[in-house]
Amino acid sequence: MASNGNVNCTANDVVWQFKGNGATSDAAAVTLRKLVFGMFKNCNFNNGKTILPSTTHSFKTCPEAEEAVAAAVRSGMANSYAPSPGIFNARRAVADYLNGELPTKLGPEDVYITGGCNQAIEIVLDSLAGNPAANILLPNPGYPHYDARATYTGVEVRKYDLLPERDFEIDLDGLEAAADKNTVALVLINPNNPCGNVYTYDHLKKVAEMARKLGIVVISDEVYDKVVYGERPFVPMGIFASIAPVITLGSISKGWVVPGWRIGWMAINDSNSILKQAGVVQSIEDCLDLTPQPSFILQEALPEILEKTPKEYFAKKNKAMKRNVERSFERLRDIPCLFCPKKPESCSYLWLRLDTSVLDNIKNDLEFCTKLVSEESLVLVPGVALGAKNWVRISIGTEESELEETYDRLKSFYGRHAISKESIKPNGHTTVNQRVVAVI
Repeated sequence: MASNGNVNCTANDVVWQFKGNGATSDAAAVTLRKLVFGMFKNCNFNNGKTILPSTTHSFKTCPEAEEAVAAAVRSGMANSYAPSPGIFNARRAVADYLNGELPTKLGPEDVYITGGCNQAIEIVLDSLAGNPAANILLPNPGYPHYDARATYTGVEVRKYDLLPERDFEIDLDGLEAAADKNTVALVLINPNNPCGNVYTYDHLKKVAEMARKLGIVVISDEVYDKVVYGERPFVPMGIFASIAPVITLGSISKGWVVPGWRIGWMAINDSNSILKQAGVVQSIEDCLDLTPQPSFILQEALPEILEKTPKEYFAKKNKAMKRNVERSFERLRDIPCLFCPKKPESCSYLWLRLDTSVLDNIKNDLEFCTKLVSEESLVLVPGVALGAKNWVRISIGTEESELEETYDRLKSFYGRHAISKESIKPNGHTTVNQRVVAVI
C-alpha cells in the first residue's frame, strides 16, 4: 500500500496524529483519469499544435437532449433533493428503455439512477464486498475503473483474457480457472471497450451458464449499447437472467456523447430473486443512501432524452463512426508500427497492437505514448493502462478533419522514429508488419 505522508507529522513541536489514506493512492494509481490527465503534463504548449483529441471537434449530442435539460431547469421541478434510488419517472423511463426483448420485464423498482456509469461501478463493487476474502473477475484488457474501485474496496482482482484470434471472445476456460470459492462476480463489457467487439447471443449464453456454474453474479457494462455500427446486433445480458443474476450498468454518456452530464443507472435483472435473497439489493440501496445523488435536473430530463431522441440521430452518428473506421484502416497503411487485428463493430476507438521492433529507442507502449504527446500533442491511451502491454487505444469519435490530423501526426511521428532499413535484421518483424499492413 502507498504511504501518504509519514506515520506522524511533527511540526511546531506538535506530533500530529493524522495522515493521508494510502488506499486512495493505490486506487487512484490505476485509474484511466490519473494516467490520461497526467499525459497532458508532457504536452509541448509552445509547438503551435492543438491537443488532440479535442472536445470541439467530437460528435455533438442531439438538440432533443439539450432541450430536455433546459426544460428541466426552466420547470422549477428539479430544485430539491432527489430520493436516493432516483426519481420515479427517471427509473420508469430507464426500465422502459432497457426492456426491449427482455423475457422478464423490469419495473421502476428494479432500476437505480446513478451519477454516471462510474458511480454505478463503485456502488455495485461496494455492495458485493461483504466477504473480506472476496475476489472479482475482470476482463483483460478492460476498463480500469473496476480495478481502481476493487482496490479501494479491498476486493481482490483476478483477470480473464479476451482472445484477439477469436474476435476478442472471453476465454471461458481461463475465466473458470481464475475463480474459486471466494469469487463473487464477473464483469462483462459489451459492446466492448477497448476492443470494439460485440458479443453474440450464443457466447453470452455460455457466459451466463459459466456464472451459474460458479455461483456468481454477472455485472454487465452496456454503456456503449447505442454505439454499434457493425453487422452483429447488440444483445443485452439481461436476457439470460433466468440462468444467472445480472446487474446491468449503463448511461447516456457514450450514446448521446455527453460524458460530462454524469447520469447513468444500474438495473437488477434477477428473475429468481437471488440477489434480493442474498442481501445484495439491500446493500445497493444502503450504498445509495451513503453517496451523493445524481443531479435532479438530469434525472428530470432523462425520460425526455430516452423517449424523444430520434433514431436518425444514432444512425447518422454510427454511420460516421463506420466511415471513420474505414478511413483509419486506410491511413494505418502508412504507419507500420500500428496494427488493428479486427475492425471494430462498436465504441469510438481503435484497439491497436504496437510493434516496437520497427521503432528506434522506443521500448513499450507507455514510452510511445509519452513521446507522442510531447512531440505531437496527440494523446493515445497506452495499453498497459487497460491491462495489455504494447497495445494503444486511439479515439476516432471525431470529425473527419480532426481524424486526418490525428493520422498526419502519427505518420510524422513514425517517420522520425522508424528504425532505418539498414538496422533491420533479416529475421526481424518488419517483413511480418509489411505483410500485415498490406492485408489491411
